[in-house]
Amino acid sequence: MSHKILRLPTVKEITGLSRSTIYLRISKDEFPSPISLGARAVGWIESEIEAWLSAQVEKSRKAG
Repeated sequence: MSHKILRLPTVKEITGLSRSTIYLRISKDEFPSPISLGARAVGWIESEIEAWLSAQVEKSRKAG
């Protein structure tokens, strides 16, 4: 299976969240964790970000 890896600027653009909010939600287990790409690089699996976004849309629609 092929995984597309997204770097932080792309994740910020897709989600509309800031860097600090992303890492705060990761620490609270409310956002997908990044994977290590090397000594100083991380990325997110695109399908996990898409699933998180879909869940956020569902929560928002049910709350309204």
